[in-house]
Amino acid sequence: MQQSRNHDLVHMRTSADRIEYVVRQRNDIWLIEHDGGQYGPYKDRHEAMFFAIDAAHKLGELGKNTRVRMTDQAGHPLTTWTYGTDPYPALF
Repeated sequence: MQQSRNHDLVHMRTSADRIEYVVRQRNDIWLIEHDGGQYGPYKDRHEAMFFAIDAAHKLGELGKNTRVRMTDQAGHPLTTWTYGTDPYPALF
C-alpha cells in the first residue's frame, strides 16, 4: 500500500514549530529570553542555563519541540541543548 507524500509531511517539524529559550549576558547579569519576554536576572550563566533547560524539558515532555541557545561573545545564538537529543539533567 502506497502512502501519500502528505503523510510524511504531517510528521515533520519545521523550525517555526520549535520553542526556543535564549540565554544571554547583558552587562553583568544573565537573562533568559523566551516568546518575546525576558526573565531573570540570574546570578551566572550556570543558573540561567539550569532554569532555561528545565523549562524547555518540561515543555518537551508535553510534546513540544524545544531547545536552549546561548549567545556567544559576538551575540550570535548557538544551540546548547535540545529536547530528545541532549541528556537531562544537563551536564555543563
